[in-house]
Amino acid sequence: MILPLHITIALLSIVYTAYVFFLPTKNKLRVSYTLVALTVATGTWLVVTNPAHMVQSCITGLLYLGVVFSAIALAQHKLAKTQN
Repeated sequence: MILPLHITIALLSIVYTAYVFFLPTKNKLRVSYTLVALTVATGTWLVVTNPAHMVQSCITGLLYLGVVFSAIALAQHKLAKTQN
């Protein structure tokens, strides 16, 4: 049950972060942070309960985090430019 939830949250996080990239606000960034935290939490739970595929899971998770954090950083930069 946790795997479909994890996948859903991760995909929603990617889509929502892309949306935030184009129309950034502080509240939208907070939601994006929350989705990332939920993805990391459910991913950690999956790795702890099923450690057999930990290396593959960690590599995929790091790739996900790199993409999402890059988009969030760019959105923060865009937001800072518009507020000045």
